[in-house]
Amino acid sequence: MPYDGKLLAQARAELERQRAENRAEQQRRLSLVYARAPEVEQIDARLRRQMTELVRLTVSRAPDLAERLDALKHDNLELQAERAERLTALGLPIDYLDEIVSCPICRDSGMDGGQPCRCLKKLYNRELTKELSSLLRHGDESFERFDLSLYDDQPREGGSPRDAMSRIYKSCRKFADSFPDVSANLLFQGGTGLGKTYLSACIARVVADKGYSVCYDSAAAALEAFEAQKFARDPEAAEAAAARVRRMLDCDLMILDDLGTEMITSVTVSALYTLINSRLNAGKKTIISTNCSDEELQRKYTPQICSRIKGEFLRLPFVGRDIRLLKK
Repeated sequence: MPYDGKLLAQARAELERQRAENRAEQQRRLSLVYARAPEVEQIDARLRRQMTELVRLTVSRAPDLAERLDALKHDNLELQAERAERLTALGLPIDYLDEIVSCPICRDSGMDGGQPCRCLKKLYNRELTKELSSLLRHGDESFERFDLSLYDDQPREGGSPRDAMSRIYKSCRKFADSFPDVSANLLFQGGTGLGKTYLSACIARVVADKGYSVCYDSAAAALEAFEAQKFARDPEAAEAAAARVRRMLDCDLMILDDLGTEMITSVTVSALYTLINSRLNAGKKTIISTNCSDEELQRKYTPQICSRIKGEFLRLPFVGRDIRLLKK
Protein backbone atom coordinates (compact mmCIF):
# COMPACT_ATOMS: atom_id res chain seq x y z
CA MET A 1 0.00 0.00 0.00
CA PRO A 2 1.21 3.63 -0.48
CA TYR A 3 2.67 5.12 2.68
CA ASP A 4 2.26 8.62 4.05
CA GLY A 5 5.83 9.95 4.33
CA LYS A 6 5.24 11.86 7.56
CA LEU A 7 3.59 8.93 9.32
CA LEU A 8 6.22 6.50 8.02
CA ALA A 9 8.96 8.74 9.44
CA GLN A 10 7.18 8.76 12.81
CA ALA A 11 6.93 4.96 12.70
CA ARG A 12 10.65 4.67 11.90
CA ALA A 13 11.45 7.05 14.75
CA GLU A 14 9.51 4.82 17.14
CA LEU A 15 11.38 1.77 15.80
CA GLU A 16 14.68 3.55 16.38
CA ARG A 17 13.58 4.43 19.92
CA GLN A 18 12.89 0.76 20.62
CA ARG A 19 16.24 -0.19 19.12
CA ALA A 20 18.03 2.34 21.35
CA GLU A 21 16.25 0.98 24.42
CA ASN A 22 17.29 -2.56 23.48
CA ARG A 23 20.92 -1.49 23.00
CA ALA A 24 20.90 0.29 26.35
CA GLU A 25 19.46 -2.79 28.08
CA GLN A 26 22.08 -5.02 26.47
CA GLN A 27 24.84 -2.66 27.59
CA ARG A 28 23.42 -2.67 31.10
CA ARG A 29 23.54 -6.46 31.15
CA LEU A 30 27.10 -6.51 29.83
CA SER A 31 28.26 -4.07 32.51
CA LEU A 32 26.55 -6.11 35.23
CA VAL A 33 28.03 -9.44 34.14
CA TYR A 34 31.51 -8.05 33.44
CA ALA A 35 31.60 -6.52 36.93
CA ARG A 36 30.60 -9.82 38.54
CA ALA A 37 32.65 -12.08 36.28
CA PRO A 38 35.59 -10.35 34.52
CA GLU A 39 36.42 -13.69 32.89
CA VAL A 40 33.33 -13.33 30.69
CA GLU A 41 34.61 -9.98 29.39
CA GLN A 42 37.94 -11.63 28.57
CA ILE A 43 36.14 -14.45 26.75
CA ASP A 44 34.09 -11.96 24.72
CA ALA A 45 37.29 -10.13 23.75
CA ARG A 46 38.84 -13.41 22.58
CA LEU A 47 35.67 -14.25 20.61
CA ARG A 48 35.87 -10.88 18.83
CA ARG A 49 39.53 -11.51 17.96
CA GLN A 50 38.53 -14.88 16.57
CA MET A 51 36.00 -13.24 14.28
CA THR A 52 38.73 -10.93 12.99
CA GLU A 53 41.01 -13.92 12.44
CA LEU A 54 38.21 -15.77 10.65
CA VAL A 55 37.81 -12.92 8.17
CA ARG A 56 41.57 -12.76 7.62
CA LEU A 57 41.82 -16.51 7.01
CA THR A 58 38.83 -16.54 4.70
CA VAL A 59 40.49 -14.12 2.26
CA SER A 60 43.94 -15.70 2.56
CA ARG A 61 45.39 -18.33 0.28
CA ALA A 62 47.26 -20.28 2.97
CA PRO A 63 47.92 -23.92 1.97
CA ASP A 64 46.76 -25.15 5.37
CA LEU A 65 43.59 -23.03 5.34
CA ALA A 66 41.22 -25.92 6.06
CA GLU A 67 43.20 -27.10 9.08
CA ARG A 68 43.51 -23.61 10.52
CA LEU A 69 39.76 -22.98 10.08
CA ASP A 70 38.98 -26.27 11.85
CA ALA A 71 41.26 -25.29 14.73
CA LEU A 72 39.64 -21.86 14.97
CA LYS A 73 36.20 -23.45 15.01
CA HIS A 74 37.26 -25.85 17.77
CA ASP A 75 38.64 -23.01 19.91
CA ASN A 76 35.49 -20.97 19.30
CA LEU A 77 33.20 -23.76 20.50
CA GLU A 78 35.31 -24.21 23.62
CA LEU A 79 35.13 -20.51 24.42
CA GLN A 80 31.36 -20.46 23.92
CA ALA A 81 30.98 -23.47 26.21
CA GLU A 82 33.11 -21.79 28.89
CA ARG A 83 31.10 -18.58 28.52
CA ALA A 84 27.83 -20.51 28.96
CA GLU A 85 29.20 -22.16 32.11
CA ARG A 86 30.19 -18.80 33.59
CA LEU A 87 26.74 -17.35 32.94
CA THR A 88 25.02 -20.40 34.37
CA ALA A 89 27.16 -20.11 37.50
CA LEU A 90 25.82 -16.58 37.90
CA GLY A 91 22.29 -17.94 37.70
CA LEU A 92 21.71 -16.37 34.28
CA PRO A 93 20.47 -17.92 31.01
CA ILE A 94 23.19 -18.58 28.45
CA ASP A 95 21.61 -16.09 26.01
CA TYR A 96 21.48 -13.31 28.62
CA LEU A 97 24.10 -11.23 26.80
CA ASP A 98 22.83 -11.88 23.29
CA GLU A 99 21.66 -8.99 21.13
CA ILE A 100 18.16 -7.85 22.18
CA VAL A 101 15.68 -7.25 19.38
CA SER A 102 11.97 -6.47 19.39
CA CYS A 103 11.35 -8.13 16.02
CA PRO A 104 13.08 -11.44 15.27
CA ILE A 105 12.18 -11.17 11.58
CA CYS A 106 14.01 -7.96 10.65
CA ARG A 107 16.05 -7.62 13.85
CA ASP A 108 14.68 -4.11 14.24
CA SER A 109 15.88 -2.91 10.85
CA GLY A 110 12.30 -2.36 9.69
CA MET A 111 12.91 -4.16 6.40
CA ASP A 112 12.20 -7.74 5.40
CA GLY A 113 13.42 -8.83 1.98
CA GLY A 114 13.50 -5.29 0.65
CA GLN A 115 9.97 -4.56 1.87
CA PRO A 116 8.73 -2.91 5.09
CA CYS A 117 8.63 -5.51 7.86
CA ARG A 118 5.35 -6.23 9.58
CA CYS A 119 6.71 -4.61 12.76
CA LEU A 120 7.18 -1.33 10.90
CA LYS A 121 3.74 -1.69 9.31
CA LYS A 122 2.22 -2.15 12.76
CA LEU A 123 3.93 1.00 14.03
CA TYR A 124 2.77 2.86 10.92
CA ASN A 125 -0.80 1.71 11.50
CA ARG A 126 -0.54 2.85 15.10
CA GLU A 127 0.38 6.34 13.93
CA LEU A 128 -2.44 6.28 11.41
CA THR A 129 -4.90 5.20 14.09
CA LYS A 130 -4.04 7.95 16.59
CA GLU A 131 -6.83 10.04 15.11
CA LEU A 132 -9.27 7.58 16.68
CA SER A 133 -8.99 9.62 19.86
CA SER A 134 -11.97 11.62 18.64
CA LEU A 135 -14.00 8.42 18.34
CA LEU A 136 -12.72 6.65 21.45
CA ARG A 137 -13.32 9.78 23.49
CA HIS A 138 -14.44 8.06 26.69
CA GLY A 139 -11.73 5.40 26.68
CA ASP A 140 -14.11 2.66 27.82
CA GLU A 141 -15.85 1.83 24.54
CA SER A 142 -15.93 -1.95 24.27
CA PHE A 143 -18.34 -4.71 23.33
CA GLU A 144 -18.27 -5.92 26.93
CA ARG A 145 -19.67 -2.59 28.14
CA PHE A 146 -22.42 -2.32 25.52
CA ASP A 147 -25.64 -2.32 27.56
CA LEU A 148 -28.59 -3.97 25.82
CA SER A 149 -30.81 -3.26 28.85
CA LEU A 150 -31.04 0.37 27.65
CA TYR A 151 -33.23 -0.84 24.79
CA ASP A 152 -36.96 -1.50 25.23
CA ASP A 153 -37.86 -5.20 25.44
CA GLN A 154 -41.58 -4.71 24.88
CA PRO A 155 -42.77 -7.01 22.06
CA ARG A 156 -43.55 -5.36 18.74
CA GLU A 157 -44.13 -6.49 15.20
CA GLY A 158 -40.84 -8.01 14.10
CA GLY A 159 -39.51 -8.21 17.66
CA SER A 160 -38.59 -5.76 20.40
CA PRO A 161 -35.91 -3.06 19.99
CA ARG A 162 -33.72 -5.06 22.37
CA ASP A 163 -34.00 -8.13 20.14
CA ALA A 164 -33.14 -6.03 17.08
CA MET A 165 -30.16 -4.41 18.78
CA SER A 166 -28.98 -7.79 20.04
CA ARG A 167 -28.78 -8.98 16.44
CA ILE A 168 -26.92 -5.82 15.43
CA TYR A 169 -24.52 -6.22 18.35
CA LYS A 170 -23.72 -9.79 17.28
CA SER A 171 -23.17 -8.68 13.66
CA CYS A 172 -20.79 -5.93 14.78
CA ARG A 173 -18.85 -8.22 17.08
CA LYS A 174 -18.52 -10.85 14.35
CA PHE A 175 -17.30 -8.18 11.93
CA ALA A 176 -14.63 -7.00 14.40
CA ASP A 177 -13.51 -10.47 15.47
CA SER A 178 -13.30 -11.73 11.86
CA PHE A 179 -11.58 -8.65 10.41
CA PRO A 180 -10.06 -8.52 7.82
CA ASP A 181 -11.77 -11.73 6.62
CA VAL A 182 -15.17 -10.11 6.24
CA SER A 183 -17.19 -10.00 3.04
CA ALA A 184 -19.54 -7.05 3.58
CA ASN A 185 -19.20 -3.43 4.56
CA LEU A 186 -21.58 -2.04 7.20
CA LEU A 187 -24.27 0.64 7.02
CA PHE A 188 -25.46 1.84 10.44
CA GLN A 189 -28.83 3.48 9.90
CA GLY A 190 -31.12 5.07 12.50
CA GLY A 191 -31.87 8.10 14.63
CA THR A 192 -29.56 9.92 17.00
CA GLY A 193 -28.50 8.41 20.29
CA LEU A 194 -29.10 4.76 19.37
CA GLY A 195 -25.50 3.53 19.68
CA LYS A 196 -24.18 3.86 16.13
CA THR A 197 -21.05 5.78 17.12
CA TYR A 198 -20.50 3.62 20.19
CA LEU A 199 -20.55 0.36 18.22
CA SER A 200 -18.31 1.97 15.59
CA ALA A 201 -15.85 2.69 18.39
CA CYS A 202 -16.10 -0.89 19.67
CA ILE A 203 -15.24 -2.24 16.22
CA ALA A 204 -12.45 0.32 15.75
CA ARG A 205 -10.84 -0.65 19.06
CA VAL A 206 -10.77 -4.37 18.22
CA VAL A 207 -9.53 -3.83 14.65
CA ALA A 208 -6.85 -1.33 15.73
CA ASP A 209 -5.67 -3.65 18.52
CA LYS A 210 -5.08 -6.30 15.85
CA GLY A 211 -2.63 -3.94 14.19
CA TYR A 212 -4.81 -2.82 11.29
CA SER A 213 -5.11 0.84 10.32
CA VAL A 214 -8.39 2.56 11.08
CA CYS A 215 -9.51 6.04 9.99
CA TYR A 216 -12.49 7.78 11.53
CA ASP A 217 -14.03 11.04 10.39
CA SER A 218 -17.38 12.72 10.03
CA ALA A 219 -18.73 12.84 6.50
CA ALA A 220 -18.52 16.64 6.54
CA ALA A 221 -14.84 16.72 7.53
CA ALA A 222 -13.86 13.84 5.27
CA LEU A 223 -15.46 15.31 2.17
CA GLU A 224 -14.05 18.75 2.98
CA ALA A 225 -10.58 17.18 2.75
CA PHE A 226 -11.32 15.98 -0.77
CA GLU A 227 -12.43 19.50 -1.67
CA ALA A 228 -9.43 21.16 -0.03
CA GLN A 229 -6.88 19.02 -1.85
CA LYS A 230 -8.27 20.35 -5.14
CA PHE A 231 -9.13 23.94 -4.36
CA ALA A 232 -7.02 25.07 -1.38
CA ARG A 233 -4.86 28.09 -2.32
CA ASP A 234 -2.30 27.41 0.40
CA PRO A 235 0.09 24.66 -0.85
CA GLU A 236 0.65 23.37 2.67
CA ALA A 237 -3.07 23.13 3.33
CA ALA A 238 -3.58 21.35 0.02
CA GLU A 239 -0.82 18.87 0.82
CA ALA A 240 -2.20 18.24 4.32
CA ALA A 241 -5.65 17.60 2.83
CA ALA A 242 -4.15 15.30 0.19
CA ALA A 243 -2.42 13.32 2.95
CA ARG A 244 -5.74 12.92 4.77
CA VAL A 245 -7.41 11.74 1.58
CA ARG A 246 -4.65 9.17 1.00
CA ARG A 247 -5.12 7.85 4.52
CA MET A 248 -8.88 7.52 4.05
CA LEU A 249 -8.42 5.69 0.76
CA ASP A 250 -5.61 3.41 1.94
CA CYS A 251 -6.51 2.50 5.53
CA ASP A 252 -7.72 -1.01 6.29
CA LEU A 253 -10.99 0.22 7.82
CA MET A 254 -12.66 3.57 7.17
CA ILE A 255 -15.45 4.76 9.48
CA LEU A 256 -17.51 7.54 7.92
CA ASP A 257 -19.81 9.04 10.53
CA ASP A 258 -22.98 11.14 10.15
CA LEU A 259 -23.42 10.77 6.41
CA GLY A 260 -26.09 13.20 5.28
CA THR A 261 -25.17 16.04 7.64
CA GLU A 262 -22.61 17.51 5.24
CA MET A 263 -23.46 20.25 2.76
CA ILE A 264 -24.62 18.53 -0.42
CA THR A 265 -22.84 19.92 -3.48
CA SER A 266 -21.61 18.44 -6.74
CA VAL A 267 -18.10 18.42 -5.25
CA THR A 268 -19.03 16.57 -2.05
CA VAL A 269 -21.19 14.06 -3.93
CA SER A 270 -18.32 13.38 -6.34
CA ALA A 271 -15.92 13.02 -3.42
CA LEU A 272 -18.24 10.58 -1.65
CA TYR A 273 -18.47 8.42 -4.77
CA THR A 274 -14.67 8.45 -5.12
CA LEU A 275 -14.19 7.44 -1.49
CA ILE A 276 -16.73 4.61 -1.55
CA ASN A 277 -15.95 3.31 -5.03
CA SER A 278 -12.15 3.43 -4.61
CA ARG A 279 -12.28 1.50 -1.37
CA LEU A 280 -14.66 -1.08 -2.83
CA ASN A 281 -12.40 -1.58 -5.85
CA ALA A 282 -9.40 -2.00 -3.54
CA GLY A 283 -11.25 -4.55 -1.38
CA LYS A 284 -10.99 -2.34 1.71
CA LYS A 285 -13.78 -2.25 4.28
CA THR A 286 -15.90 0.74 5.23
CA ILE A 287 -18.48 1.48 7.91
CA ILE A 288 -20.98 4.27 7.20
CA SER A 289 -23.36 5.61 9.83
CA THR A 290 -26.27 7.87 8.97
CA ASN A 291 -29.51 9.24 10.39
CA CYS A 292 -31.01 9.22 6.90
CA SER A 293 -33.64 6.77 5.73
CA ASP A 294 -33.30 4.94 2.42
CA GLU A 295 -35.56 7.54 0.81
CA GLU A 296 -33.50 10.43 2.15
CA LEU A 297 -30.28 8.85 0.86
CA GLN A 298 -31.83 8.48 -2.57
CA ARG A 299 -32.84 12.16 -2.56
CA LYS A 300 -29.42 13.38 -1.46
CA TYR A 301 -27.10 11.20 -3.52
CA THR A 302 -26.70 9.91 -7.05
CA PRO A 303 -28.04 6.51 -8.18
CA GLN A 304 -24.43 5.33 -8.51
CA ILE A 305 -23.71 6.03 -4.83
CA CYS A 306 -26.98 4.50 -3.64
CA SER A 307 -26.37 1.45 -5.80
CA ARG A 308 -22.92 0.93 -4.27
CA ILE A 309 -24.30 1.26 -0.76
CA LYS A 310 -27.28 -1.00 -1.40
CA GLY A 311 -25.24 -3.69 -3.13
CA GLU A 312 -22.06 -3.72 -1.06
CA PHE A 313 -23.11 -2.76 2.48
CA LEU A 314 -24.92 -4.81 5.10
CA ARG A 315 -27.73 -2.56 6.35
CA LEU A 316 -28.12 -2.55 10.13
CA PRO A 317 -31.21 -0.54 11.19
CA PHE A 318 -30.74 0.83 14.73
CA VAL A 319 -33.96 1.19 16.72
CA GLY A 320 -35.07 2.33 20.17
CA ARG A 321 -35.13 5.54 22.15
CA ASP A 322 -32.32 8.07 22.47
CA ILE A 323 -29.88 6.46 24.93
CA ARG A 324 -28.31 9.80 25.85
CA LEU A 325 -31.67 11.11 27.06
CA LEU A 326 -32.38 7.88 28.94
CA LYS A 327 -29.06 8.11 30.77
CA LYS A 328 -29.80 11.69 31.76
